[in-house]
Amino acid sequence: MSCCSTSSVCSPPLTSSLTQMSSMLDTAAEQMMVHRDFQAALDTCDRGLESLANVEQEDSRCGEIKAGFCILGIQALAELNQWRGVLSWVLQQYEHQEKIPAKIMQMCILLYSKVGEPAVMQEAARVWLHCPSNSRVTGFRTVAELYLLHVLVPLGHRDEALELIVGEVGGSAFTEDQRQAALDVVEEKEQQKQEPPLNPSPNSETTAHTISTQGAVVRKLEATLRFFYRKLLLIGSGSFSLRKVFMAAVLLYMLFLRLDPAHPSSFMWISKLLQLLKQMWSAMFAPYHQALTHSKGL
Repeated sequence: MSCCSTSSVCSPPLTSSLTQMSSMLDTAAEQMMVHRDFQAALDTCDRGLESLANVEQEDSRCGEIKAGFCILGIQALAELNQWRGVLSWVLQQYEHQEKIPAKIMQMCILLYSKVGEPAVMQEAARVWLHCPSNSRVTGFRTVAELYLLHVLVPLGHRDEALELIVGEVGGSAFTEDQRQAALDVVEEKEQQKQEPPLNPSPNSETTAHTISTQGAVVRKLEATLRFFYRKLLLIGSGSFSLRKVFMAAVLLYMLFLRLDPAHPSSFMWISKLLQLLKQMWSAMFAPYHQALTHSKGL
């Protein structure tokens, strides 16, 4: 690429250092997307960021490459289930919360919201949004929206949410219609929190489903035992085969060793099974016991 006479018209070509950093960024992306080697991608991002710290930061392309390494690093940490350290890892690269690029702030808010820890981003996002220089960057409005919907509203911070909407941040980020829509969302969430739920809670539904499933299992086991009991009654007073003894042993093993009798939900139907087994025992051995008693009496 030929150089232009006026630097403001055409950017200078990449230096050898930036070319190397760009190549490392491509390598990290390939490790992440193609090979799915998340640890290798994270290690490459760490090496790239360390090398980038020694490069002159005046070129705007340094900031773009640095943001690229951070974006891939965040994804790698999330895939490695190390999401708890994402914010601290990002702060190691930018040192101050207000210096974090908008797209990285957006990723962090969404990540911690997805894992159910929105409070982690509350302080960092508040500081970032109230930094005057950030109100002019692309993505400021998106950060404000995500902070409102994924941090303040889920945490129930109504007063801070209203202050964000009608205050300086909302004036810079939202139009009049957007502010009104945001106010409606906050009020709707507040009403939902105050009203008692009309439908059973998910835990209740889960419990009901579990009880129903257990009831079906109990009925099936009882039917199996009763069938086995009737078969034993048909055997009569003669000795029964070893195969039937083996079947009974297998059945008892499945009932008492494969199921946890210490679990509270097991008490009810285990007692029923014990009653059935006692009936089976009496049917099998009571005639012999009575005959033995009678012979001794004679």
